[in-house]
Amino acid sequence: MIELIKFVVESFAEHVDEIDYKIEENGNEVNVTVTLNDSDMGKVIGRQGKIAKALRTLVHAGQQKENKKYTIEIRERGEKE
Repeated sequence: MIELIKFVVESFAEHVDEIDYKIEENGNEVNVTVTLNDSDMGKVIGRQGKIAKALRTLVHAGQQKENKKYTIEIRERGEKE
């Protein structure tokens, strides 16, 4: 599932080398934080969040197969946690 998230994010981002992925597993829950360059935020999120919503829909459909719940957070570099 992580590979799917990386594929989608890197397909839209221009600065692929500046993307950081933070993955935290807690039992059946997996939190994925994607940190992007400021200029890539709009490209990855999309107009009105359509790309981000589609990514979450894909992950939601696939998470049932793994019996895990994935949460995806997209933030820009320098943003406080």
